[in-house]
Amino acid sequence: MSEESERLAKALIEFREAEGISVMELACRTQLSRATIRFHEDGEGLPASLTARCFEEVLGWAPGSIPTGARGTTDLELPPDSGTVTG
Repeated sequence: MSEESERLAKALIEFREAEGISVMELACRTQLSRATIRFHEDGEGLPASLTARCFEEVLGWAPGSIPTGARGTTDLELPPDSGTVTG
């Protein structure tokens, strides 16, 4: 667990406890899945940009204050087509 992911995990858990809300309610407030909330509360990694923005909004943190994880591919990238016949 990195220092940044641990900081986020602690902040999310403390926020839920202070608000007296469940993971389900936090998921509704952030418009993220319960699995995403649990993943980050467990400190399993840094969020993607959109997820970080949702967390920043609900926590009242400044935009860009949560570091984001690097992604190897995007939804728009397609793997090379190995079945293409040329010639």
